[in-house]
Amino acid sequence: MDTHVGVWIDHEKAVIVAAGHETTTVVQSDVPRHTRYAGGGGYPRGHSSLRGGSERQREERNRNALDEYFDQVITALGRPGALLILGPGEAKLQLADRLGHETIRPRPTVAMETADKLTDAQIRAKVSKYFDAHGCRHAT
Repeated sequence: MDTHVGVWIDHEKAVIVAAGHETTTVVQSDVPRHTRYAGGGGYPRGHSSLRGGSERQREERNRNALDEYFDQVITALGRPGALLILGPGEAKLQLADRLGHETIRPRPTVAMETADKLTDAQIRAKVSKYFDAHGCRHAT
């Protein structure tokens, strides 16, 4: 429970590392790329309700895939005492929100930072540096 864990996450993958450890865990996402639709779709002068069904279904499948992905990431995180969430976009916020709905007790301390793409080594270094700067001892 004294483990300090960092995760770099986007909608394609999550890289999880315990501070002070050399190993990483990668969780790959099955979330399809988000497609934006402009204007008339396949129905010239057609009513938008003719197109809406399949777009709503795609959005629902995307939401379900994201929920499953975040659940896999939360399972892989284990029960950290402190958690650093890194990432470039919305996924880190969505993960933090999802963690807020979990019944993990005691609830880990969560910090977030924006970070572009990083190698596994850069993620390990960033996580260790963060927890060292905040006076956290690493479990070995």
